[in-house]
Amino acid sequence: MKTIHLNASNLTYWTNQSTPNVMALGFFDGVHHGHKKVIQTAANIANEKNVALTVMSFFPHPKTVLSKTGEQPFHYLMPLSKKASILESLGVDTFYVVTFDKDFLSLLPEQFVSKYLLDMNVVHVVAGFDFSYGYRGTGHIDRLRRDAKNKIDVTKVDKVDFGGKKISSTWIRELISHGKMDKLSKILGRYYETEVQWNGKYLQLSPYYMLPASGYYKVILSKKNKLQEETEVFIPESDNGIYLLKNTKHQFFFKEKCKITWIRQMSMAHTLHSTNASII
Repeated sequence: MKTIHLNASNLTYWTNQSTPNVMALGFFDGVHHGHKKVIQTAANIANEKNVALTVMSFFPHPKTVLSKTGEQPFHYLMPLSKKASILESLGVDTFYVVTFDKDFLSLLPEQFVSKYLLDMNVVHVVAGFDFSYGYRGTGHIDRLRRDAKNKIDVTKVDKVDFGGKKISSTWIRELISHGKMDKLSKILGRYYETEVQWNGKYLQLSPYYMLPASGYYKVILSKKNKLQEETEVFIPESDNGIYLLKNTKHQFFFKEKCKITWIRQMSMAHTLHSTNASII
């Protein structure tokens, strides 16, 4: 899979390189079950048409460009590299990442469709029912065919819910912020994972991941060589670190980057009783 970063300066070059394709549109942070339905729908159409499957996303998140000074920072669920890895596993041929800046923000809906869809040889667009585009988000999936002058077919994917609630990246962030990591596996289709680096004192979160609420957690540490170890970690309220408890067997987890798979939050009393552990 190719990952191509699009901006105003290189857009013409990449439009000239494009071939007919079916495109899934969205930000896709977390690539949850709702996102997967959009991408899988696009994949089925691409197979029927015998054309490439592409995904177009945007970076940074629109909220970071639109936010006012002093507002709370935006929490990403994963970096672009992790998103790309998941998209590749879903059969995507090309992943376009559009630079979301004030110039892009100012594009009228018709301009976005012309420059980023028609000129990119898109023959069919698939997006969620709430996808918006163009200046002030005035473009929406129900008008996209009209904005494309009927030159692009459009499929709107209805919401995917869990327990009657719409699955969304916003809901996932809320669950993480409250430490409800065990519920994420049913919404993401997997446990939430983060990359971390040992800094000599604690495990430091890599950029563009979200740290759960303070507390004790059952986790799995793993490395590229497939070694895994179930252990427990502690996140204090006043720090941005992840502290390991003294029940890890493999100290070389501390030497370089590793992955944390978050299983569930645990009570402090249960953690200290079950492991007789102290923080390191």
